[in-house]
Amino acid sequence: MNNTMATKSFSKTTNSYYFSCQNVDEDEWIEHMRKSIVDQQEETIQIPVSIFTVPKVLLATDPESYIPQQVALGPFHHWRPEVFEMQRYKLAAARRTQKHMNVSFERIVEIMKKNDEARIRASYHKLIDMSGDALIWMMAVDMAFLLEFLQVYMREDGQKIKNNVTTGMSHLVDVKGKKLSHVTILRDLVMMENQIPLFLIKTMLEHQCKRNTELDKSAEEILKTMLMGLYHELSPFQEIDFPDVDISDCDHLLDFLYHLTVPNNKELGIMVTEIEVEHDAIIQVKDDEEKEDTFAKKSDLKQFMNFISKILSKSNARLVSILKKVIMGKPMALVMKLPWKIISNIPLLKVIKEPIERMLKRLQGEGEEKKKDESGKSKAPTIEEITIPSVTEMAQAGIKMSPVKGGISDISFDNITSTLYLPVVNLDVNTEVYLRNLVAYEACVAAGPLVVARYTELMNGIIDTEEDAKYLRERGIVVNQLKSDQEVADLWNGMSKSVKLTEVPKMDKVIEDVNKRYAQTWRVKVENFMKTYVFGSWKFLTVLAAVFMLLLTMLQSFCSVYSCARVFHQLSDIQGSGEN
Repeated sequence: MNNTMATKSFSKTTNSYYFSCQNVDEDEWIEHMRKSIVDQQEETIQIPVSIFTVPKVLLATDPESYIPQQVALGPFHHWRPEVFEMQRYKLAAARRTQKHMNVSFERIVEIMKKNDEARIRASYHKLIDMSGDALIWMMAVDMAFLLEFLQVYMREDGQKIKNNVTTGMSHLVDVKGKKLSHVTILRDLVMMENQIPLFLIKTMLEHQCKRNTELDKSAEEILKTMLMGLYHELSPFQEIDFPDVDISDCDHLLDFLYHLTVPNNKELGIMVTEIEVEHDAIIQVKDDEEKEDTFAKKSDLKQFMNFISKILSKSNARLVSILKKVIMGKPMALVMKLPWKIISNIPLLKVIKEPIERMLKRLQGEGEEKKKDESGKSKAPTIEEITIPSVTEMAQAGIKMSPVKGGISDISFDNITSTLYLPVVNLDVNTEVYLRNLVAYEACVAAGPLVVARYTELMNGIIDTEEDAKYLRERGIVVNQLKSDQEVADLWNGMSKSVKLTEVPKMDKVIEDVNKRYAQTWRVKVENFMKTYVFGSWKFLTVLAAVFMLLLTMLQSFCSVYSCARVFHQLSDIQGSGEN
């Protein structure tokens, strides 16, 4: 039997299964194994993996932000039917690129296969199940397409150079970047699974520079100019000073964008400084993990209400029904509302009203969230949540917010003026994809703090509602190019998923300072007092239950002596006639 044409088959024998692979050339497979282990051992061991797949915990939140929708670059999504339609445009770009090079396209493929195949395969953390020829041709064509697209973002002194977009891509790409196809391709370029090694693009650009002797810049300078233009197009921040990023230190396009967003100490030219942070003020422990005996858990109020319900159920049924009619009736409702209106107008007691209302709303929200969990719907697990007040809560507490032109590293808090300085962030249709892929890439490669992830957690912490987003927009911190303020809130709240715990000393110090300043306000002190010693204390609930039982017993005794059931019945008849 010829082992090169084995057929796939399944059979069941004594509860065991076996199969043979289809169309596998075993001799070729063995040769591939030998080359991978013996010939390429010394070469690949020095090449770190730089192109990863998106962690499943992030991919599940929004697949369209991580999976290319129009154009695939590299091997991960090359054969997907949705993106393979762009192949004819890639081939057209390759033909145009060949005219501007000093060697033929086929010669470049031969050089790449001889010198770079092992390096290309080692750059991807998944096994590339393609032959060497197929892989190199695919990479060469994708490089030509990417290089032609990046020419739109050529800049001189911060300004775009006017480009004559080629006829073959004119309906896909435009200099202003307003076409829907252009925006879609732009988002696909920054996706983590859609990257190709940057040294390949640099090599192809070098062949073009050798052909065009009029250029006064090197291939590396031209490539950096194009990537800087791309960064200006995609970055939501308004930095003034940019770090000096070396192209040779970047593995791919997304890596370059990350270095500009989160520069390392070498690129910033600064020494490492450590900031001591009390992380107890930053990390919020889940309520079911609280171990303080002096505080009541979320279920305390519910247990108290169940206790009262049992008392009522054991009481006289007739008396209970009469009490319900009286208490739930409109006259009594008006009477119950009257004292609260009077209390709310008293200057001293007015202080208590708002904290109680805000706390009751929070408890109600937690109850609804718990119901959703009990209904069987899956709730995204939160590893860590930043304890920080929302924008509107900080504003009510007297904490001001001010915009600053810069990046994530420019976040700061001034204790003297109680001002939180946040970088201006420009939100458009590309921002979410850009930030999500930076977070995913950072989680895979960063050995230190996850700065971008921490920034998204901070923004998620301070923006809870549409009002929070509107407040930041009116103060110039958020430049909203989306449809509404609600979309801004949804954008930040949807990016709260994290793959691992992280601490960013400088940002955590800002969060700690904000929390300390917020805790010093009289509104928060009253709310904490009510939550700790009133609503959070079993002693208070016990006393309240005892008083309720005493009043109920007195009422029942009074009615048994004076036959007040008839009075309640007449009162209910009067109430019914009033409603009619």
